[in-house]
Amino acid sequence: MTTPAFEGRQELVQRLNQAVGLGPVEEVTKSVQTTLAEMIGQQRLRLPEELTRPVEGSYARRLLYLSEEHGYVVVAMIWGPSQGTALHDHDGVWCVEGVLQGQIDVTQYAHLEEAGDRWRFEPEKTVTAGVGSSGTLIPPFEYHTIANHLADSSSVTVHIYAHELRKAHIFEPEGEGWYRRTVRELGYSN
Repeated sequence: MTTPAFEGRQELVQRLNQAVGLGPVEEVTKSVQTTLAEMIGQQRLRLPEELTRPVEGSYARRLLYLSEEHGYVVVAMIWGPSQGTALHDHDGVWCVEGVLQGQIDVTQYAHLEEAGDRWRFEPEKTVTAGVGSSGTLIPPFEYHTIANHLADSSSVTVHIYAHELRKAHIFEPEGEGWYRRTVRELGYSN
């Protein structure tokens, strides 16, 4: 699969290859988080305009790199004004996210209980992240929403996943903290 060229790609891939060999997931994700924060903060990671265009009706997911050797993927997510996700998980896959442009709000949720496909959650905290900010999601602490609350501009985030994320669980609100769990297949935007 051919992935696009972008400024900083060679350095990013080299540093990610080193990071994934560190062993424990906490060390891997800390190294990946440091890499993203440094490269974005020092403007050594830039995407061409065609990769940062939002799409109508939903955020965009664009594959930037897939490591054949290590399995990790780099994905750009483009958030048009007021776009965001439903409450979701990453299907047990660790992820490091960094803000490349604009700002996003990440709200983490505590899983309280479940009854079949009905799950109960409680919002824990919301972090507003600007350019250069990065964070990690390590299962089982992975339930969250992401939103661009800017009404007049797009935001761009870069996500590094342990491996390609083909599906995730989406939690649709039913009231009183209860959500219906469904599976959503994931793909990439043009």
